[in-house]
Amino acid sequence: MTFDRSIKIAPSILSADFANFGAEIRAIESEGADWVHVDVMDGHFVPNLTFGPPAVKAFRPHVTTVMDVHLMIAPVDPFIEAYAEAGADFLTAHIEAGPHIHRTLQAIRGAGMKAGVALNPGTGIADVAYLLDMVDLILVMTVNPGFGGQKFIHSQIEKVRALRAMIGDRPVHIEIDGGITPETAPLMAAAGADVLVAGSAVFKGGSVDNPAPYGQNIRAIRAAAEGARETA
Repeated sequence: MTFDRSIKIAPSILSADFANFGAEIRAIESEGADWVHVDVMDGHFVPNLTFGPPAVKAFRPHVTTVMDVHLMIAPVDPFIEAYAEAGADFLTAHIEAGPHIHRTLQAIRGAGMKAGVALNPGTGIADVAYLLDMVDLILVMTVNPGFGGQKFIHSQIEKVRALRAMIGDRPVHIEIDGGITPETAPLMAAAGADVLVAGSAVFKGGSVDNPAPYGQNIRAIRAAAEGARETA
């Protein structure tokens, strides 16, 4: 997987039709998705419950791009191997989800995956400074984790700008998760983000039988983000 900082749109299948995941994944990829984002929640670290390793393993054959698995679970470490076996390309854990994030990141890479670290809206970036050579991705939550459809938290723009400066020329993606729309995507792209997770903003108006709106939505977010980069 070659690193680049081009804008990548990663639809969150949390907003897909739960009865039709395979077809939904194929539809978003055919309509231009760069990555497929899978939000894993445990009902403990965050107030919702979603996909275990068997579900992620079932998604894998349908994903031809990148399967980007975001663990909102605690503890994380006992499940790393299971998500590796399920086929995750990127596995992202929250700083607060275990006592030793450095060890967690080592374990993720040791299991053959790209390692991500996630920052909640109230989490600062100082703790990331000593992890920059351990990570392939830093995920900035622009809503509180646990539910889709929340409003974008604008204070995170400055966090992303500071992170981008801290990363320098290291091959580390900055991913944004929460409230991404054609209106908020440019703010994050201009600040330095390159991977944009969008759920309802991608899936609204479309369906497996009518996937064209997915493509329209993806293109609108991408165009807005790329336009902000050109003027930044």
